[in-house]
Amino acid sequence: MNRFSSHGAALVLLAVIFVSLNLFATVSFRAARLDLTQHSLFTLSEGTHSVLSRLDEPVTLKFYYSQKLASEQPGLRVYAERVRDMLEEMATAANGKLQLQVIDPEPFSELEDQAVSQGLVARPIEAGEIIYFGLVGTNMVDRVEVIPFFADERQQYLEYDLVRMVHNLSLPEKPVLGIISNLPLDTGAGGILAAMRGQSQPFLIYAELTDRFEVTFVEAGTVKIPNNIDVLLLAHPRPLTEVQAYAIDQFVMRGSRVLAFLDPQSEVSLTAGPNGEPLKGYTEQSSLPRLLSSWGVALDTELIVADRKRAQRVAAGRDARRALTDYILWMGLTAEEMNADDLITANIDRLNLGTVGALYATPDATTTLTPLVSSSDDASLMTRDYVLSAPTPDNLLRQFEPGAAPYVISARLSGPVNTAFPDGPTGKNDKGVSAKAEAHLAQNGAANIVVFADSDFFDDRFWVSEQNYLGQRFGVPIADNGKFLLNAVENMMGSNDLISLRGRERVARPFTRVLGLRKAAEQEYLQEEETLLARIETAQSELNKLEQGGAGLADANAAAKQYRSELVAARKALRRVQGDLRRDIDRLEANVTCANIITIPVLVGVAALVLAVRQRRRRLATQKAGGLLVETASGSEKGAA
Repeated sequence: MNRFSSHGAALVLLAVIFVSLNLFATVSFRAARLDLTQHSLFTLSEGTHSVLSRLDEPVTLKFYYSQKLASEQPGLRVYAERVRDMLEEMATAANGKLQLQVIDPEPFSELEDQAVSQGLVARPIEAGEIIYFGLVGTNMVDRVEVIPFFADERQQYLEYDLVRMVHNLSLPEKPVLGIISNLPLDTGAGGILAAMRGQSQPFLIYAELTDRFEVTFVEAGTVKIPNNIDVLLLAHPRPLTEVQAYAIDQFVMRGSRVLAFLDPQSEVSLTAGPNGEPLKGYTEQSSLPRLLSSWGVALDTELIVADRKRAQRVAAGRDARRALTDYILWMGLTAEEMNADDLITANIDRLNLGTVGALYATPDATTTLTPLVSSSDDASLMTRDYVLSAPTPDNLLRQFEPGAAPYVISARLSGPVNTAFPDGPTGKNDKGVSAKAEAHLAQNGAANIVVFADSDFFDDRFWVSEQNYLGQRFGVPIADNGKFLLNAVENMMGSNDLISLRGRERVARPFTRVLGLRKAAEQEYLQEEETLLARIETAQSELNKLEQGGAGLADANAAAKQYRSELVAARKALRRVQGDLRRDIDRLEANVTCANIITIPVLVGVAALVLAVRQRRRRLATQKAGGLLVETASGSEKGAA
């Protein structure tokens, strides 16, 4: 009885200790977190903590979520829990400056009317019900920011979207970004006519800029860049007049900052408009020779970088044997080609570019040129005239010869800069107004300029997959072009808080082994194809000679038969190359499948077997020891007797 009582008391004591420890942990370690995911997906970044720590006035976030109706939507429910968890983490980190309200707008209630009036979008589900899943943010001056609906496609950008809202609400006013461009950034391919009809579709990268900054276009005849502009973006500008060049020059001399995207061949400028032709006034090239010279950098607009290692895959055209092929004039650069030590490119995983140029430091440069983006080490330069002759992707590969790679595609220029107009302002604008400076400045001792030798960078087709969800237009990035531009503008504005938030948005993990097999096989394929063409040409030439020389019918038939056999043999060789490629990839896939399906269960089984053997040995050892103990005890009793 005593033994049972002691066991019961021990169980009660253990239960009390268990409950006490849980209560203690809940109170004492409420803010403690342990994130074991590979990329710390559930840990707030340093940029988030920095934004939240600098909140001067309270910001209110209203999270509208139809929790009861969404109980039958497992995917949405899991995503909503993640949103709510991150919002609660942010509210905790803000030390009372971020007020979170979770609202369940039931059908036909005042809360539902409130959600609709604030711009939220509902998603219909079965049984005629609708679900709200959005966020409304407000500050003390009644400024409002809205996420109409948390689209599943933007899950990986959740932290950025949330913190960007808070950051925008924390600013008294948006910083001003000036733009000089000959691209239809704000109207899209439709141009001004589409905008007048209300049918314009701005570039998504432009929409990102307007969401974050106060954007203003600088007129062509401006004799001075306004002082309220914090950063000037030159996005494939048309050739500058003396007045415009001087205005930009003095903008830099005043210590302001410039982002210049120039291009030896702008494919985005050739995008067809409503009439099927490029928009009126388009320009295929852009350069700032006088300004670039004073900044200490050069761009040869007659040379285009071709990159064999980072070539993008495009349709192979009429070649039925291959669906895709490498196009070395379009490149998909990876983190290996980015400057990991610069805040602009430290978290860039991929940039998709087309027909880019190469930048060089000039011999008399006073600035320091720091590469931000470069080509791979397997790149070369091709003349613009050859590129404009429209060679096929395979012909480009045949003409490719490695050059002095890597080539600098984007660079930061820092240090002292001398004016490009040492004699002061010259010229007049289109209204006859002279370029006059309030006080001509001849030098800036600490310039900060970023130059990028490509404008196709802005084209939606290169970097984003456009989606339309419940009437809400948004982009799902397939590359980090938009990230790069926002990083650059924010960095030039002096704000680095949001940069770290985009460092883990997308992690590309390509099958490098498969890519290597494909590239090796395609190189062999092209060699085989070139050999085939040579053999066909030789056979055809011999046949022509026989016909011109008056050869008999028997000789001509024999030559034709030889030609056909040569052709069949060459095609067999081509099929062998493609077959070897498929077999290598299938073998690799089979090995991976085997590792996933068989290896792990085998390892678990082996581990279980080892544990069973060890337990059996322990049992045997215990029984043996018990037997010896009994035998010893019996011997002792006999001795005593």
